[in-house]
Amino acid sequence: MDTSSLMEQILSSDNLNRAYLQVVRNKGAEGVDGMKYTELKDHLEKNGDIIKDQLRTRKYKPQPVRRVEIPKPDGGIRNLGVPTVTDRFIQQAIAQVLTPIYEEQFHDHSYGFRPNRCAQQAILTALDMMNDGYDWIVDIDLEKFFDTVNHDKLMTIIGRTIKDGDVISIVRKYLVSGIMIDDEYEDSIVGTPQGGNLSPLLANIMLNELDKEMEKRGLNFVRYADDCIIMVGSEMSANRVMRNISRFIEEKLGLKVNMTKSKVDKPQGLKYLGFGFYFDSRAHQFKAKPHAKSVAKFKKRMKELT
Repeated sequence: MDTSSLMEQILSSDNLNRAYLQVVRNKGAEGVDGMKYTELKDHLEKNGDIIKDQLRTRKYKPQPVRRVEIPKPDGGIRNLGVPTVTDRFIQQAIAQVLTPIYEEQFHDHSYGFRPNRCAQQAILTALDMMNDGYDWIVDIDLEKFFDTVNHDKLMTIIGRTIKDGDVISIVRKYLVSGIMIDDEYEDSIVGTPQGGNLSPLLANIMLNELDKEMEKRGLNFVRYADDCIIMVGSEMSANRVMRNISRFIEEKLGLKVNMTKSKVDKPQGLKYLGFGFYFDSRAHQFKAKPHAKSVAKFKKRMKELT
């Protein structure tokens, strides 16, 4: 497929209209400029042609994302970066054109942030592998993945497929657009902030390199965004895979493996995508059910709401 003239596809009326409708459907909070999603239509009617011209001539400058901290169940913090509504609209338009191109490349066992795929499918695939005798699990935890993506490595990977310099330029601009924390500006030297419409696709583009490496090694795996488990036949193999794949992730992809959270275990010790696993002795197979921690979290949330 020719990917040297994608900007005109991105700026086509049909694509921009779909992007606008998606951003309005998603609603979402304001970015650093304070513009609400309900104001986007008027803004585009007045400034749409200027924005398109700026994108064609590489003069468009994305605004910094607004940092929002979300508490995690384990007591940590997840950093979200909320782009302006205008930038969400442009990112969505880009994602709509790039997604079909990359869908042809992505691995069949990658389930997160992809059309017509879900966590339940990932769980069913994992169960099939466990019940085929691959019942030692390599559970690799990527430390702050979205905050640590190496821009140069990511852009090199994108450049192998996307040959339109205008698209390459605007994607890089989004990566380095910066972060506003309260009223302080901070450079974004690494990372692709969770919260942007492009970020899920960029995450899968980066981690597809991991998928290809695991495929090359003949490994059984399931990946949902940055949550990846590998199923192997013995504890010895599992420990070897943990070492080798962790080395690949850190040395080749420039990411960080959290070795305190990563582990080798049997399915019964695993919590994956909110599910736990158990062996049904009557059926002689592994099955999955919502993990006790996920159930407790749900009950706590329901209690707060009522």
